[in-house]
Amino acid sequence: MTPPNASIPTRTLRYGPAAIAEAARVIRQGGCVAVPTETVYGLAADATDSRAVAGIYAAKGRPSFNPLIVHVADLDAARAIAVFDAEAERLAARYWPGPLTLVLPIAPDSPVASLVTAGLTTVAVRIPAHRAMRALLAATGKPLAAPSANASGGISPTCAGHVLASLSGRIALILDDGATAEGLESTIVDPANRTVLRPGPIPRAELGYEIAASGGTISAPGQLASHYAPTKPLRLGATTAGPDEWLIGYGAITGDDTLSGQGDPIGAAARLFAALHRADASDRGAIAVAPIPDDGIGEAINDRLARAAAR
Repeated sequence: MTPPNASIPTRTLRYGPAAIAEAARVIRQGGCVAVPTETVYGLAADATDSRAVAGIYAAKGRPSFNPLIVHVADLDAARAIAVFDAEAERLAARYWPGPLTLVLPIAPDSPVASLVTAGLTTVAVRIPAHRAMRALLAATGKPLAAPSANASGGISPTCAGHVLASLSGRIALILDDGATAEGLESTIVDPANRTVLRPGPIPRAELGYEIAASGGTISAPGQLASHYAPTKPLRLGATTAGPDEWLIGYGAITGDDTLSGQGDPIGAAARLFAALHRADASDRGAIAVAPIPDDGIGEAINDRLARAAAR
């Protein structure tokens, strides 16, 4: 485990067989590797190795009460980790591989380290669709714990450059396979209670679920009140830029940057974190974001923005 203030050489390798082989070697030796998924870049380590998982928490500066998502190669691997009821099986058949995470009871003989679940009796699990993460799962033969590959609480990374800016000197390797497609972290659901724990690329209306009540115990990643945050103050619902603000526009509201000039929420989701990274790196002292309708994936965008604005 490398403490977050340590400096180690961080290499970036372009996706390919040699890069996957090297990433698998790092994972087998108990290290962490940043790897793209279809949602955001994740920081992957062997989910069965408690020291490797501790390395994730150390590199990110992540609080230990915040559980991690376990990525697996197939449904058999998921069933070895978690207990599936009929509803969970239905969701898995419909949405996996893809950006849906299921929070399920831990299987009696689950090999996952207890640090992954933050001491809970449930585990968050999904089968990713991205070729890089799937190749790494195949090469290691292990379930991989993988939160977003950035310092805890910061803006999530959607390209290798974002990872390097946040975790350089903290991790050994970044697999670069370009920008991620979805741009938002996975939708997280609790099938037993038919609730959404974190909105994401799969809209709540499509699932037919309700949003889980806020407050209480953290039961899944992404539930902290303040999360996904830039270093600068963030104002929401802006129609014009205030003094010293970088305005991120949407639809008819133009600014220094835009999520979608056509008012396309799917395109806006894919561009959200990259736009926040650019705004945070600008010469302005604050950030403003135009209103985004709450329909469909807009609900997930507004969830991330509300948490990013909480200070």
